[in-house]
Amino acid sequence: MVIFGTRPEAVKLAPVIKTLRAHANKIDTSVCITAQHREMLDQVLNVFNIIPDFDLDLMQPGQNLSQLTAKIFTDLDPVMNEVRPDWLLIQGDTTTVMAAALLGYYHHINVGHVEAGLRTFDKWQPFPEEINRRVAGAVADLHFAPTENNRRNLLREGISDDLIKVTGNPAIDALQIVAAQPEPTQVMKLLDQAQISSNHRRLILVTAHRRESFGKPIQDVCTALKQLAEHYHDSISFIYPVHLNPNIQKPVYESLSGVNNILLLEPLDYVSLVHLMKHAALILTDSGGIQEEAPSLGVPTLVLRDRTERQEGLTAGTLKLVGTNPEHIFNAAKQLLDDPEAHAAMARSVNPYGDGHAAEQIVNALLQRWEQDQ
Repeated sequence: MVIFGTRPEAVKLAPVIKTLRAHANKIDTSVCITAQHREMLDQVLNVFNIIPDFDLDLMQPGQNLSQLTAKIFTDLDPVMNEVRPDWLLIQGDTTTVMAAALLGYYHHINVGHVEAGLRTFDKWQPFPEEINRRVAGAVADLHFAPTENNRRNLLREGISDDLIKVTGNPAIDALQIVAAQPEPTQVMKLLDQAQISSNHRRLILVTAHRRESFGKPIQDVCTALKQLAEHYHDSISFIYPVHLNPNIQKPVYESLSGVNNILLLEPLDYVSLVHLMKHAALILTDSGGIQEEAPSLGVPTLVLRDRTERQEGLTAGTLKLVGTNPEHIFNAAKQLLDDPEAHAAMARSVNPYGDGHAAEQIVNALLQRWEQDQ
């Protein structure tokens, strides 16, 4: 059984589900979604033609973490009792991942954790993802680590090496599938609206939504964007799909809605976002997924966080950590925009997150483990 609840989980598990179903003679695969993020999740299900066997539909307006966690436990438990899978497959660091991992443990079901071993070593950053991921790691029976660095993190926590498989990240599998599709009409219209196509402006793509960005941090990010927009008013356009959370929507629209070369949008579907990334000269983001995806597209990325669990990107030179200080953001962006050599150095760096074959390696590891247990 594959369980997920958000768009990033769906994106990364879609290639795995496709590969599992290609082994239907050996593996009976069921899909359960908690839908803790309803609208954004459904987009990805449609793109990858995934029809869930169980849809818990748990998203509620104003729901806090405690309420969501309780609902996942109470609503997922009877599904586990009904299906009784041999293996439970989860991905990443969401509340769905943490609760599903514990339920798998309670039911004595083997747990496979995709994207295992990522750590900031700060339980508050990102919140609550860092602890969600550690809980999943504590109960997992197979750990699918994207990189060698993730593997070393798990070894330091006492995980046996034979339970860790370095696979790359299936985010890159999904990205390659979607990037090869025709460019959506919506993206072409946005590029025209932002004068990227007609006026030869460069594009900066912005995404920021994490809980630790609420309050002063997102206000500081907006200050930096405003300064950059003014400095490059005739040569750069910004496109910012704004997360639906009111803690992000309110300050962003209050600060930036009147800036001529900043285009604020509702959140984009996954396919449009990927194709927009392809056109970007620079990305500013606090998203974990984009930190993995942008290097595959050769786009330098500034990370709007004080810490990242994706240190491989920093080491490889595909990412730069700038936090939310307006001066740091402005100076780092200006260097990349004004210095072609600095920009090219980041754009040419090798993506450390895999070659697009992670799903195959994950499924092969599951089959090998099943054969060993017979």
